[in-house]
Amino acid sequence: MKALGLRIKKYRESLGLSQEALAKLLGVSRPTLSQMENESRKVSAEEARKIGDIFGVSLDALFDEKREPKFVIKEERAEYRRSEPEVRIDIPRKNFGKFREVFLYILDRIGARPNVGETVIYKILYFIDFDYYERYEEQLIGATYKKNKHGPTPMEFRKIAEKMIADGDIMIVPGKNFNYPQTKYLPLRAPDRSCLSAQEVQTIDRVLARLSDMNAVRISEYSHDDVPWLTTEEGGIIPYEAVFYRTPAYSTREDGS
Repeated sequence: MKALGLRIKKYRESLGLSQEALAKLLGVSRPTLSQMENESRKVSAEEARKIGDIFGVSLDALFDEKREPKFVIKEERAEYRRSEPEVRIDIPRKNFGKFREVFLYILDRIGARPNVGETVIYKILYFIDFDYYERYEEQLIGATYKKNKHGPTPMEFRKIAEKMIADGDIMIVPGKNFNYPQTKYLPLRAPDRSCLSAQEVQTIDRVLARLSDMNAVRISEYSHDDVPWLTTEEGGIIPYEAVFYRTPAYSTREDGS
């Protein structure tokens, strides 16, 4: 059980989860999780099973210090093989497909603008996802967003961007904007709009019209006043349900359209 406490902490930190965020997912208090991690409290078999479910790993993987977690894109009909040296945290193929086409749509519309780098893309994706969820109570991309000092960050982004670069969908262009380092992405093909419904496109266009002229600093500051970000602990996962407590300035249900 001592090894398990150390592994829980390692998995949590590798995914950028705070103790508060993991405790909520596990259904225990933060002090209880802290006791589990520092080995002053035993982890029950049921709790260990839940932890494995949260991380998407088997119990033997939790104890195996040679395995490191990473994001992978799950191919159709792909199966998890317990003999692999690393732990798989799957991004479902259908989510990858939607994420890719939305990203390409955004880049096709605004990617060439000098203010649009990785930070701006992060925030635009966040507002697309959370605005859509508030209006329709359904997920559009359904990415997982972590709270950090620069604003919401989609945890799946880097792995999906790497796959898109490898597939020839996009290219990455390092540079600067007003002397600040900027990671810029440009599309190498048009988006497949057949993957997007009319209301999804409408939501994306609304967000782009509202935010695409902002630079990285301005859009980060703007995201910091949105209730979902405000009410999440630093390093925690931002809950989609928090959109229903938004102020009128941010609520998509207040715009009358």
